[in-house]
Amino acid sequence: MDIIISNSTGEPIYEQIVKQIKTQIMTGELKAGDALPSMRALAQALRISVITTKRAYEELERDGFIESYTGRGSFVKGQNTELLKEEYLRQAEAHLAEACEVARRCDISLEELTSILEMLYGGN
Repeated sequence: MDIIISNSTGEPIYEQIVKQIKTQIMTGELKAGDALPSMRALAQALRISVITTKRAYEELERDGFIESYTGRGSFVKGQNTELLKEEYLRQAEAHLAEACEVARRCDISLEELTSILEMLYGGN
């Protein structure tokens, strides 16, 4: 499992870990039942605080992506297809919201933006 931490993004480290693990689960790189590194091992590998990895694992567990067992570790949870679709939809909405903000700043009309989206999506 590869996780790359960037200090220049302004995004908290635990969020970077969460996003990258979610992506690896959603793309199938990490499969149901796969063991994640212990919080301590991940913290050492990334040279960060164990508290940071604990927070990331807690968020992943809360969102239903992993399950943790005392004394055994943390494992990728079997994924509900609706949960995965909802996560992809959330990500798409976030990207589209950012695109809309840029379009408003540049005075791009909704029709122009819709046309761009249709072209990028594979429409006419």
